Amino acid sequence: MVNMAAEMDDVIHLSIGQPDFPMPEHVLEAHVQALRDGKTGYTLDAGLPQMLEAVAEYYGARYGRELSPENVLITTGATEAMYLAIAATAAPGRQFLVPDPAFPLYAPLIRMNGAEVRSIPTRAEHGHQLDPQEVIDQIGMRTFGIILNSPSNPTGTVYPRETVEAIVQEAAYRGVYVFSDEVYDHLLLDEMAYPSVLRCTSDLDHVMAVSSLSKTFSMAGLRIGWLISSQGAIKKLRRFHIFTTTVANTPAQWAGAAALRGEQGCVEAMLEAYRARRDRIVELVSQTPHLTSYRPQGAFYIFPSLPPNTDGTSVATRLLKETGVCLVPGDAFGESCPNALRISYAASMDDIERAFERIIPWMARQEL
Repeated sequence: MVNMAAEMDDVIHLSIGQPDFPMPEHVLEAHVQALRDGKTGYTLDAGLPQMLEAVAEYYGARYGRELSPENVLITTGATEAMYLAIAATAAPGRQFLVPDPAFPLYAPLIRMNGAEVRSIPTRAEHGHQLDPQEVIDQIGMRTFGIILNSPSNPTGTVYPRETVEAIVQEAAYRGVYVFSDEVYDHLLLDEMAYPSVLRCTSDLDHVMAVSSLSKTFSMAGLRIGWLISSQGAIKKLRRFHIFTTTVANTPAQWAGAAALRGEQGCVEAMLEAYRARRDRIVELVSQTPHLTSYRPQGAFYIFPSLPPNTDGTSVATRLLKETGVCLVPGDAFGESCPNALRISYAASMDDIERAFERIIPWMARQEL
């Protein structure tokens, strides 16, 4: 869709999944200073010591549990962290439970490494919430891992603590790993304490939690993420990491340490903007013919459904060609939602308003 849009004029993008805010000034200065100081060589394989300490201290305080730098691996974005977690554990005969829709990284990685994907469908009319009992009922003899992503890309859904606790506790009892993609962990648009798996487990032996600086501090291009797990798991994954990307970007790790240890007002300012955009886009989607709306609680996406048996790819393609508004069709995110559209509000309020001035009358003319 983005490639098609690149050949057109006057396109409004509600398709891009990265913050539209500048990197915070104190983070930028730390990055520039690291470059000026010549801090451009390799770090330790697990990461820059100052960054490892910053992650352990920050998340230990946030989730009220003791973490050490040995529980942390710094990676080239959250993508490498998920790659390491899945590629190091997926194998023929093993099965992974994956919510559907989901970010289009997990299932291909699982299959590439010979394991099997078992999808757990969610629905817009239920806010795309995951039913913990349905997940538990799907655990079988071959189930090795469960993938969680909350807040979710593409739905913006935040799983409540009782859902995460039920899944994590049953997984521990059954000897199943939980791989939790928490890259949107700070983008909570309603008042709540974030229910990380790190908050919902007594030990780290069966969980791997992944996050990054990309969304929280608008640092997507600097590619700094991490994986938090047991010291034993991290020790093994460090070897895999050495032969994948060797180390993460060194100056960007200095910036990351400054981000986690510096003032956090910049994050709250971004959140206020996202909340206002979320509230407005929920109104606009509810006014749009043929779309089923709901209220996402996190990230910066909404994933409304078109009528059953509607081809979302065809609708998105025609919408782009005829109105110049670029959205992402649902089948990019799984098999259960070909009649859905992902709408990103990592865009200005003006762009959101202008986009729906085109979308609403266009949808009203469609017979779906």
